[in-house]
Amino acid sequence: MDTKVKASSTTDISPMLLAVLANRFDGVVREMTNTMLRTGRSAVINSARDFSCGITTASNELFATAEGLPAHTYGLNLQTAAMCEFHDDIAEGDAYLHNDPYSGNSHPADHTLIAPVFWQGRHLFNVCAKAHQADIGNSLPSTYHATARDVYEEGALIFPAVRVQRNYQQNDDIIRMCQRRIRVPDFWYGDHLAMLGAVRNGEKRVHDIFKKYGAETVEQFVDEWFDYSEKRMRHAICALPAKTIVRQGFHDPMPPMMPDGIPVNVKLTIDPEAGVVEIDLTDNIDNMDNGLNLSESCSISNSVAGVFNCLPSDIPRNGGSYRCISMKLREGAAIGIPKFPHSCSVATTNLSDRLLNAVQSGLSDLGEGYGLAEGGLGMGPGFSVISGNDARHAGHAYVNQLILGNNGGPAGPECDGWLTYGLPVVAGLMYRDSLEISELTYPIRYREIRLEQDSMGAGRNRGAPGARVTYGPSHDPMTVVFAADGQVNPARGVRGGRSGNTGEMHMIDADGNATRAPSVGAIVLQAGSWLSGLELAGGGYGDPLEREPERVLEDVIERYVSENCARDIYGVVFSGSADDDSLNVDVGATAKQREQLRMVDVS
Repeated sequence: MDTKVKASSTTDISPMLLAVLANRFDGVVREMTNTMLRTGRSAVINSARDFSCGITTASNELFATAEGLPAHTYGLNLQTAAMCEFHDDIAEGDAYLHNDPYSGNSHPADHTLIAPVFWQGRHLFNVCAKAHQADIGNSLPSTYHATARDVYEEGALIFPAVRVQRNYQQNDDIIRMCQRRIRVPDFWYGDHLAMLGAVRNGEKRVHDIFKKYGAETVEQFVDEWFDYSEKRMRHAICALPAKTIVRQGFHDPMPPMMPDGIPVNVKLTIDPEAGVVEIDLTDNIDNMDNGLNLSESCSISNSVAGVFNCLPSDIPRNGGSYRCISMKLREGAAIGIPKFPHSCSVATTNLSDRLLNAVQSGLSDLGEGYGLAEGGLGMGPGFSVISGNDARHAGHAYVNQLILGNNGGPAGPECDGWLTYGLPVVAGLMYRDSLEISELTYPIRYREIRLEQDSMGAGRNRGAPGARVTYGPSHDPMTVVFAADGQVNPARGVRGGRSGNTGEMHMIDADGNATRAPSVGAIVLQAGSWLSGLELAGGGYGDPLEREPERVLEDVIERYVSENCARDIYGVVFSGSADDDSLNVDVGATAKQREQLRMVDVS
C-alpha cells in the first residue's frame, strides 16, 4: 500500500489471520458478484455472467478478484489509477463510470463502476464492478464492431472515469445521456443499478472488516499478503527451466482490411534465477484501421493469464504476484498500447484469445509437462449479438449478446480439455445462457446445440470438442452481428498433439438451402431461416498414439470419438459392438495398428 498509510507494526501477522483476512476480502468480492448476478437486468449479466468484480488498493494495485474473468480483472488497477489521475477531489460517497480503453479499460462494452472506500477519513481501497453491456450506443446494434475504422465510426459512448455519484447522490445528467443513446435503455439502467448495488455492498463489507480488525491490522495484512503472493509466484517460476521462447499465431484474414490475417508475436523469457517472466509484445504490427486493436489492459491481462494458466492454480492473482512478470509494450501497436482514435471495440476476444493461446502454448516449449495446448476460440454464432423488434411485446426493440456456444478447452500435460470452456479469455468462468429463458425473453428459436464428434484436437490428452449451434427468429426479422475467428486457423496442439477443427457458419433459408456466411459482418435472418455454425475445439497435448487405449474406448462409448477416428488417429482397434455394450479394445490389433501408424509418421 501507499507508504503514507503503511502499518508501523514490526510483528508479522500469523498465517491463520493472513488466511482469514484473504478469504474475508475474497468473500466481499463474491458477495458483490452475487449481487450482480441476482439483480442484473439483461441476459448477458443475469444468465451468462459476463461481468466481474474486484478490489484495488488506494495506491492502485490489484488486490482481490475471487473468480473474476481474467480479461476483466487484471486491468482494474489501471482504471482506478486513471480515476486518481483525472480527479484530485475523490471523496467518500463518490462513484465513477469508466469504460475508456485508452485509460485502462478493456473495451468500451465493459462498463465499470468504481467506488473509493474510505475509513476514518483516509482513502484505502477501491471496489469495482465491470459488466459487459447488451448495447453501448455503437453505430451497429452490437458491442463488437470489428470493421470500425476508428472510435468515431464505432460510435460507443466513452466515459473516462466520469463521476456519476457525489455524496451517494446520482448525477442524472449522465443517466439521461445513456438512456437517450442506448437502444435498450431500461435494460442498461437495470444493469447500471445492479453494478451500483454491487459496489455499495462491497464498500459496506470492507467497512465491516475495518470495524472488526482495525485499520492498522488491515493495512499490515495488505503488505504481507502482497509479499506472500510474490514469494509464491517466484517459487513457481524458479521451478521452470531457463529459456527464451518466440511464438507466433495468426488471426484469420479479415478482408478487405487484413486479407492476409493478423500476426500475433510473443517473446517469453523465463529467468528462474531471478524468479521473473518477461513478456515482450513489441514485435507486433501497428494499430489497424479496424476494431480488433487491443487495449493496454487486454495486452497485459491476456499475456499474464497465459502464464498463470500454466502455474499452480492456488497462487494469488494480485499486485504481489504481478511483481514477477515484466511486460514490454509498444505504443501505437495493435497488440500493445493503442493510440487514439484507433478502435478497440473487439479488444477482449479475438486477438486477445490468440495472444493468450500463444503464451500458454509457448510455455510448452519448456519441455514435457509444461504449458498447455491452444484453447478453442472464435466468436461464432453462439457468441453473436442479436437485435430487432419483438412482435410479442408491441414491437419493442431488443439487443442481446448470446453466450450459448461452446469452444472446447485445451489439453494439458495431465488432463483432457474441459467442456464448458467458452473462450480462452473466459476459461470456463462464465455461464452459458439458458435456452428456455432465452426463448422466453427474446423472439428466438433454437434448433440444436450439440457437441461435434471428432472435432477435438487429438493427443495423449485431447482437447474438448466444439459445439454445433443452430437458431433463427421466431417472428420478425432478426439482425445477427458477429466477428468470428477460427474459420481458417484452428486452435493448435502442442508436443505432438493435433489441432482442433476449424469453425464454419452457414445461413439456411426456409427451403433448406445453405449459404456460407462471412466470418465478420451482419446478416438479417427472416422468419423460417436459420444461422448454423460449428464452434472450435481445443488442441491436443502429446502424441495421440500414446493415449491409453482404455481412454480411447471410453471416448468412443461416450461418442466424443468415432471408431474410425480411434483407429486412424489413435491407432486403437476394437472388437465387439457399441450397440450391445460388447465393445472392447483388441490389444493385439491395436499394437499392430499403432506400429504401422508410427512407421507412416516417420516416413
